[in-house]
Amino acid sequence: MNKKRDKLTVIYDILGIIRDHHNSMKLTPLLRSANLSSSSFAYYYADLQSKEFVKEIIDNDGHKYVTLTDKGFKYLEKFKLISGFIKEFEL
Repeated sequence: MNKKRDKLTVIYDILGIIRDHHNSMKLTPLLRSANLSSSSFAYYYADLQSKEFVKEIIDNDGHKYVTLTDKGFKYLEKFKLISGFIKEFEL
């Protein structure tokens, strides 16, 4: 069965990938890991930036990395809590 992810799940997946890579990841590997088309990824990434869930940092060598903000970490917490609630009550 081919089940599409909803927007909240895609956001959770992207943020989780960044967190799981020690909260620092280059954009191209993130795109590949997110399992989205480049246009879909661009849409979600712009949304995450505008909502301040992620931010870009540039190291001393000029390499750009994506990291989570406190708001991004909080989203991961709340999503997991809500998902647990839904599963517990079989909703």
